Amino acid sequence: MTFIRAYLRASTKEQDAGRAREDLDAFCEERGLTIAATYEENESGASLHRPELFRLLRDSKPGDILLTEQVDRLSRLTDKDWDQLKREIKDRGVKVVALDLPTSHMMLKTEDAFTGRMFDAINGMLLDMLAAIARKDYDDRRRRQAQGIAKAKAEGKMKGRPEDAERNEAIMDMLRKRQSWNTIVKATNCSRSTLAKLAKRLPTTHASTSDGNGDGS
Repeated sequence: MTFIRAYLRASTKEQDAGRAREDLDAFCEERGLTIAATYEENESGASLHRPELFRLLRDSKPGDILLTEQVDRLSRLTDKDWDQLKREIKDRGVKVVALDLPTSHMMLKTEDAFTGRMFDAINGMLLDMLAAIARKDYDDRRRRQAQGIAKAKAEGKMKGRPEDAERNEAIMDMLRKRQSWNTIVKATNCSRSTLAKLAKRLPTTHASTSDGNGDGS
């Protein structure tokens, strides 16, 4: 019997790793499927230190589905670490299905051996591409953060406690995805003043999910 195992990850303890649970439940419900087990953790996607992810893999049998919201929930890893994780997934015969990768949805269907191998090959190639993009996005953000901090220090603007760069990038990512301010404040426990400062770092099109009172549109 094939089991669908949901994997939910957030970068920091201030974020709600279970935020995507409703989306995963709805995805399965539309297809007449049921999530058999859920694995949730707050760990960086750039690290292989993911106890719940590896517990999921240990619990899995060949043919089981690892269901996640986005490929970057699974990996913002370096090429070396991503290759290691892929080997673990392949060795255990687990199929990866991500909501943001439509071709992977075909892995939920029972196909003949040839068609299954074709979809597996296509899905693997696209997973590699999205994992590489996620890592580049991570590296680009870290570089911009370092440049911003260096500039602030040089101009004497940076005082007191350094900002939590990883948390703030996670918040900015939520803003880019047009989540409401109320949702972000609840998930991260940040103040609205901090949220307003972070919103100003983004293009207007990304920061406009809040009205003057900080409520989402």
